[in-house]
Amino acid sequence: MISRQLGAEFIGTLILLATVVGSGIMAETLADGNIALALLCNALPTGGILYVLIMGLGPLSGAHFNPAVTLIFVLRGEIGVRPAILYVVVQIAGAVLGVWLAHVMFDQSVIQISQKMRAGPAQFAAEMVATFGLVFTILTVLRANAAAIPAAVGLYIMAAYWFTASTSFANPAVTIGRTLTDTFAGIYPANAPAFIVAQIIGAVLAYLVCRWLLKPSGEPRA
Repeated sequence: MISRQLGAEFIGTLILLATVVGSGIMAETLADGNIALALLCNALPTGGILYVLIMGLGPLSGAHFNPAVTLIFVLRGEIGVRPAILYVVVQIAGAVLGVWLAHVMFDQSVIQISQKMRAGPAQFAAEMVATFGLVFTILTVLRANAAAIPAAVGLYIMAAYWFTASTSFANPAVTIGRTLTDTFAGIYPANAPAFIVAQIIGAVLAYLVCRWLLKPSGEPRA
């Protein structure tokens, strides 16, 4: 069973990154210098593919595609440490191969290193907010109506592309993958560690807030 779960996480993350990077390349090519249009054309496919992937692969692996999300389900006791580590490994591998697949599809050099700077306190804060919001969305909607998770996550990411200064990476595996593309979606490798730290902080804060907020009223607050 674990092999199928890992396969789902690998394939899902691969397709997610191929979509993020591929739609970014297509958007930048067709937008003729209009950055707002390019961002819109990057956000819509990303939200759409998240809906599809979570609907299809959620029953197999939970459709994390994100080490920060996997960490939260470890904290909730819903996945063990060993399988969580394996999830993270295949998520990162899928992210890297998804970026390379996008390069192949658009006839670009497969091996690239991003030169796109995304640094500073505003970017750090944006990634905290983006990942807090993602985990908050997952945990609150999971409690309210689990069947709506695919739509909720897809819509949240589309919105967060626009209301966060970082354009909402909100995912350590995505961040690592995007260091390997010198295209619209890229991030300079030296900027990635701060993004990842901010993502983990945001995810854990959302977990703590939801543990308090969603506790049944008859139970003592943690």
